[in-house]
Amino acid sequence: MASEQQVKQYLAYWFQLGKRLLLHGGKSAVLPRSVIQGDRYSQEFEDCWQQVRSADAGDCYLEGTQQTIAELLSPLWEIDPCSRCEMPKPVKVQGVAALECPCIDLPGWPNTELPQPRAPISSQARMGQVRDRLRQANS
Repeated sequence: MASEQQVKQYLAYWFQLGKRLLLHGGKSAVLPRSVIQGDRYSQEFEDCWQQVRSADAGDCYLEGTQQTIAELLSPLWEIDPCSRCEMPKPVKVQGVAALECPCIDLPGWPNTELPQPRAPISSQARMGQVRDRLRQANS
């Protein structure tokens, strides 16, 4: 079962590559201009996530996919890395699922010369981990 955090990260990664979120069964689309702001998700992304989680959004799904966000949050789906591009993709827990990744319609993807989409990173926490590893290495 995909956790809410995994589905949120799934959307954040694909938004960074320009995929839109289709709302109301595809009648409208959103794509936050900014997804990450420092060590957290941007307010624009958080607002989009709240819109997705509201009952008013109807069926919403990532452009190029068929699974709704509500389905991804059910026990029937997991989010795993694509074997081709390493980006998160929905995988049905049981039964037959589509083998296609949302990257299927992105020309030139995967592109190892570009930075990969990422989740927010706390620079202070990351530097603390580096410091701790250096202290262990010197001990």
